[in-house]
Amino acid sequence: MFKPLLIAATLFAPALHAAELTALEKRWLSAAGPVLAYAQQLKLPLDITVQPQPRPNDVPLAMGFDKGRCKLVMTLRNNPDAETVLAGIPEAEQDALIETMAAHEIAHCWRYAQGAWHVLPAGFVEVGEESAADPALLAASRAMRETRREEGFADLAALAWMQHSKPAEYARVYRWLAGVRDKVAVPRSSHDTRAWVRLAGDGARFGAADTPFEGAMALWREGLVETE
Repeated sequence: MFKPLLIAATLFAPALHAAELTALEKRWLSAAGPVLAYAQQLKLPLDITVQPQPRPNDVPLAMGFDKGRCKLVMTLRNNPDAETVLAGIPEAEQDALIETMAAHEIAHCWRYAQGAWHVLPAGFVEVGEESAADPALLAASRAMRETRREEGFADLAALAWMQHSKPAEYARVYRWLAGVRDKVAVPRSSHDTRAWVRLAGDGARFGAADTPFEGAMALWREGLVETE
């Protein structure tokens, strides 16, 4: 079973591109601390950026990539989504959910660092479902499908992390994440990961893998059979 290192989030301060962190940013970093420490243990090429102002449609945590490095972007200041995603959750119960979101983003970084970003596992081939003749529409459809797969993997890896690191919190975290995904407006859109999340209702299905990524893989493949 993987063992996360418990290192204070302040160890990541040199990587943060913000003059001064707010109390909310410090709280989110602290909650994400075990996941960030695990990423450090794995030597993932991770940088953390704190945005001083949100742009339209910015989510509280997002992962980007640039020149071989992962860019974890935190956008909390003046961002209504930072409150919406945890709406109705008492502050004392929010840390596990923030940790889950961080684990989701770190799963993206792991896939990228492995050179597996948008790559199907062995035994799967790209078939597609497009009928449009417009090349732009075909490309957009494929991009959405590839993103949905990565989001599904990241959701499973985040749940595997919580099952192994905080099993007593798993059921509550699972209900929250399933509720978030059930609100996806457009079926089979880029964040419609319900097919994968449904498979993880019982955290024991992740087994005793050495990493959350290995734990996620079998269920990810099972979900691919259903969605492809």
